[in-house]
Amino acid sequence: MSISLERLQSLFLRELAVIVNKDRKIKGQMYFNITEVRITKDRSIATIFYTILSDEKEDLERANEILNSLNKQIRLELSKKVRDIRRMPELKFKYDDTLAYGNKIDKILKELNTKTE
Repeated sequence: MSISLERLQSLFLRELAVIVNKDRKIKGQMYFNITEVRITKDRSIATIFYTILSDEKEDLERANEILNSLNKQIRLELSKKVRDIRRMPELKFKYDDTLAYGNKIDKILKELNTKTE
């Protein structure tokens, strides 16, 4: 019996949140918030959306480098935790810019509000 795609995405989200932040004590590593996991219907690719606490370009690049360098290790740890699937999908990390976009809109609205007062 196969696990449903929605349940698998939820399981990946829960486990990845723990895995990517487990060794944060490593010097210079930042906190990652896993916001969403999308797995293709053929279950070959899992796109993991994440955010970090900074919007600085250097921090975003460093976060991307950290996740890409640890990709194989994260995939291995995830495969140990998730035993309900035959083949572990390839992991692709993507920065989730919806929070930054929302903050930008909020800032613009506040500026407009102060100008009208």
